[in-house]
Amino acid sequence: MSQSTEQSSTIWLTAGAHEKLKAELENLKGPVREEIVTRISEARDEGDLKENGGYHAAREDQGKNEGTIRQLEDVLLKAVSDQPTDDDVVTVGKVVTYKFEGDDDDEAERFLLGARENEDYVDVEVYSPQAPLGEALLGAKKGDTVAFEAPNGKTLQVVVLGAKPYVD
Repeated sequence: MSQSTEQSSTIWLTAGAHEKLKAELENLKGPVREEIVTRISEARDEGDLKENGGYHAAREDQGKNEGTIRQLEDVLLKAVSDQPTDDDVVTVGKVVTYKFEGDDDDEAERFLLGARENEDYVDVEVYSPQAPLGEALLGAKKGDTVAFEAPNGKTLQVVVLGAKPYVD
């Protein structure tokens, strides 16, 4: 499997994000699903469904919940949480420190290279490996200068200052 095919079929999550997403999925499949079914049943008991706002709202909530369940199941099916090697090479699962070429080291920025689903569970910004900067930096080493095309069309150069495995 090529690296780009592998990246599109797997996503990297922190161990903490993985556990929290599993818990969210169980909640959606259990208590949330049960509550929606109860609301639908109660609304059906009221009679005419054509003009029953509670019934239609509950059915809409059911559709959203089932969609979220499918999405989370897909994410968790593709998820990996392997701890990357501490070798200062930019790979998924690492916090990358970089600066724009010409900036001072004190203007350095950091991000976690991994799935966007990590965002709510980490204390650092998250960039996807498919984002322009993430994709350009994949495989770069500490000290490398890498050019990438920003979303505005400009070509920017960044210097890799480090890449360390993320620790929950």
